[in-house]
Amino acid sequence: MLVGVAVGPYGLVLLADRLPWLGAIMLNRPETIAPIAELGISMMMFMIGLEMSLERLQVMRRLVFGFGLLQFVLCAVAIAAIAYAFGASPLLAVVIGAALSMSSTAVVVQVLSHEKRLGGPVGRASLAVLLLQDIAAVPVLFVIGVVGAGGGALTWTIVQAVVVVLGLIAAGRLVLRPLFRSVARTGSPELFVAACLLVVLATGLATAEVGVPMELGSLIAGLLLAETEFRRQIEVTIDPFKGLLLGVFLISVGMSLDLAGIAADAPRVVLGGVVLVVVKLAIIACLARAFGVRWLTGLQAGLLLGPGGEFGFVILGLAHVEGLIGGDVVRFPLVVAAATMACIPLLSTLGRRMSRGARVAPAVDPALLLPQIDDATPRVIIAGFGRVGETVASMLERHNVAYVAVDADPDRVADQRKLRRYVYWGDITQPELLHRLHVESARALVVTMGDHAASDRLVAAARAARRDLLIMVRARDARHAAHLYAIGATDAVPETIEASLQLSEAVLVELGVPMGPVIAAIHEHRAELQAQIKAMAPRAEVRARGRRRLRDTLTRVG
Repeated sequence: MLVGVAVGPYGLVLLADRLPWLGAIMLNRPETIAPIAELGISMMMFMIGLEMSLERLQVMRRLVFGFGLLQFVLCAVAIAAIAYAFGASPLLAVVIGAALSMSSTAVVVQVLSHEKRLGGPVGRASLAVLLLQDIAAVPVLFVIGVVGAGGGALTWTIVQAVVVVLGLIAAGRLVLRPLFRSVARTGSPELFVAACLLVVLATGLATAEVGVPMELGSLIAGLLLAETEFRRQIEVTIDPFKGLLLGVFLISVGMSLDLAGIAADAPRVVLGGVVLVVVKLAIIACLARAFGVRWLTGLQAGLLLGPGGEFGFVILGLAHVEGLIGGDVVRFPLVVAAATMACIPLLSTLGRRMSRGARVAPAVDPALLLPQIDDATPRVIIAGFGRVGETVASMLERHNVAYVAVDADPDRVADQRKLRRYVYWGDITQPELLHRLHVESARALVVTMGDHAASDRLVAAARAARRDLLIMVRARDARHAAHLYAIGATDAVPETIEASLQLSEAVLVELGVPMGPVIAAIHEHRAELQAQIKAMAPRAEVRARGRRRLRDTLTRVG
């Protein structure tokens, strides 16, 4: 937003007469980047759809459709009543109430993730409210569009919207999985990126064509892909675009802010911001307590959710485009929303200090004692699901140990998904995908891939991500196992050694040697070999560093 203020029509452009070179980096017309900014919100809705599954909604239904819905309705009514009391028309008051009742999903989730509170009580309560608000934003935008188009077009617009939504759902179920499977078979990362962007743009434009917000089409696309084996790789692929385009959206918001005007109207802006945060804080804290959440958790969630959000800008912007709000009127709620959003990190710090200041650390709220769902549950991560990986998975299933697996063969993944196994398609050597599989809470990582160079990269990335993670790796031979130990593997199993040990066991048993002594001897010999391999590990690492230096030198010379 600060970048937007600087390059916008109210920023450095005012100095262009004295510094003509500033004209090269100025944007005097915010509407020129509006289409790209709108794509940022569509990308965010697509990612929300990917994260939103029926299982997640089922588990969190009480907080989402109870706590979240009541928060949205009561906050909208309270803010609309305040706006009406200060002279706004009923329609204007309703629009302002709906816009300012929204909180910032992008900023709140980022702050909670950075503070490692996303999975805690405050994070769970905040996510429930944010999830409902993101869902509610779509019908709000739809209603504003219909009202702006005129009442006579209401029935026809609703019919078109229903037909398009049902058509997208039907076409998505028939087309999306085969499309991504075909793209995955090519092994082209660029084509996979293109397919992801095509789906987001096509679904968004399909809904926009009939007067329905683009965000609805993107949400539907995300929901349809959330149940496929490509979900996690799509998240990794789309996330940089979402961050970039959402940044453009926030820049466009900053371009509409006149700092000189805000400074001249500072008392009113500060008062408006304080009233907004206090009203939403009071409602959220009281509702949280009514739903069995403790006061301290409710207050911390209220401080995070009290400021305005990005959907507030979208709602106010659409209402302005449709002629429901004048340009002079829309400026004040936009400024209040932007100013309070900028204070979210400070309010989060205040909430954490309140928590530390409590005499007794409160127990986890009963309302938030929800089971972990999907692959957020602590699981064993299996990298590679060929014959070795499938055997490991079968043994884990036999002992009721949860796991999630990733493989790069789309056909193999499709076959395993038919057996209702948690197997996803993707390149697990990407650190981003490893984090999407929740490596920070995983019980272990089992690397069974036949591509040993990829195994090396994965082990190094996993060890860098988490120092205490159990990493079990399939190795080619003793030398490769020593290298794996050197870069962070907990245990490396050489294929050649294990095959020779099993063959020795079979020979001895068939020759009549008693099973007990044979098994004891095999285990003893395996331990000796493992100790020898680990002793080789420092030397293996020295040789590996030497090879890397030589490769880098040759690259520079070339």
